[in-house]
Amino acid sequence: MRSLIGAVLGIFCLVAPAAAETPVAIVEDVQGKVAGVEFMDYVAPGKVIKLEPEAKLVLSYLKSCLHETITGGIVLVGTEESSVQFGDVQRVKVPCDAGAVQLSDEEASQSAATTFRKFDRSGPPKKLPTLYGVSPLVEAKIGGTLTIERIDELGERYSVPLKGGQLVRGKFYDFAKAGKALTPGATYLATLGSRRFVFLVDSSATSGPNPIIGRLLRLE
Repeated sequence: MRSLIGAVLGIFCLVAPAAAETPVAIVEDVQGKVAGVEFMDYVAPGKVIKLEPEAKLVLSYLKSCLHETITGGIVLVGTEESSVQFGDVQRVKVPCDAGAVQLSDEEASQSAATTFRKFDRSGPPKKLPTLYGVSPLVEAKIGGTLTIERIDELGERYSVPLKGGQLVRGKFYDFAKAGKALTPGATYLATLGSRRFVFLVDSSATSGPNPIIGRLLRLE
């Protein structure tokens, strides 16, 4: 059995890229002995992850919106889904918007500026980056103050000083953990320093244990 596992690992290593690539998935949960990743890590194609027989790993893919629950085995991260040997994988496609979680800093700033101009002139544009949970998980660097305010109606505003003790893994602020929730169907402007990002909360967005991929807002 060990020789077989070694052979599989060898094959996985052959197909892994020599250089690091852009991350394609995020680790939403880790239970038991899982080698190579931790909660809230990003992983790139070619990453090999080994799980003990009863260990569990939850991966969510940023582009395909696949939410994978993997039990045991050896995992090879792909571009849109994982390859799993000697383990079990359950896949569910969940509501998510790749545009809300994959913009670079430059793209996010340009998107926000363009969207805000359109909003000012003729109301909300037809398509905004969309979150599918009412409590965003915001990725941002420590320091500064994060402001999220509703811009389709006045009155709703959140101001959060980003301090070390409030951030998961030192860079994620979880509105759910803080007991804060936005309004389904509303449009918001997130501001952090010079960065501005306009987004929509889907009208069917709910609270509770929603997959992180559906409520992730990357401002880092």
